[in-house]
Amino acid sequence: MVDKLWQQLKIEAQQVIQQEPLLASYVYACVLNHSSLQSALSFILATKLSDDVMPTIAVRELFDDAFKQSSAIIIYAVHDIQAVFERDAATSSYLEVILNLKGFQSIQVHRLAHFLWMNDRKDLALFIQSRNSEVFAVDIHPACVIGKGIMFDHATGIVIGETTVIEDNVSIMQSVTLGGTGNEQGDRHPKIRSGVLISTGAIVLGNIEIGAGAKVGAGSVVLNDVEAHTTVVGVPARAVGKPCTETPSQTMEQNVLKDEVPLSGL
Repeated sequence: MVDKLWQQLKIEAQQVIQQEPLLASYVYACVLNHSSLQSALSFILATKLSDDVMPTIAVRELFDDAFKQSSAIIIYAVHDIQAVFERDAATSSYLEVILNLKGFQSIQVHRLAHFLWMNDRKDLALFIQSRNSEVFAVDIHPACVIGKGIMFDHATGIVIGETTVIEDNVSIMQSVTLGGTGNEQGDRHPKIRSGVLISTGAIVLGNIEIGAGAKVGAGSVVLNDVEAHTTVVGVPARAVGKPCTETPSQTMEQNVLKDEVPLSGL
């Protein structure tokens, strides 16, 4: 799976060079000068994250080490690339995803921060979190657990708390907060189950569960559990229907008026 996607990325890179020669040096530096997806990603992400304090070579070594020690990270990255390609109507190639889309890039940076956190390098993990926030405007606590096939669309303003769990195949729009309700300690953040779509500007607070295949409408404030395959909207959010698909994260349909209305009339 990884090798197949890497070969496709190289084909797309050659096509871009032919169509836009001004990007040739950039595309070579990011893709064609590398022998693997791991190498290309470590270069792209390290170049984005590095600053005067932490040089590119040091950040790249962190990525390379994480990829070497945890093969799941790169496999999850492939699923993330495919998720964006399949769900984002504005994306026409895999190459666009790894080069230009900060939602994808911020998730991969979080995967490094999480790897460091789980290996008891918490100060460094928090530094990577800080750089992720500064560079991509996405703030994810390093302890947060994120599955594969995740899409952050546009991504700006996403905030995700420490004990949040996001399962596979979830789509999250810009300006979403998955947070706590106060300064309580312990498990205090949302659990987002597979197939969920969280729409633009939604706020989900507390140790609550958003059930599999649920949809949270734009601008909603969710303070209680949401049942699986249920659409909620409003402040505070309430059930208004049922998504027209088992996995709304795949269709990215934010218009809750298109969802089925329950027989109860809610």
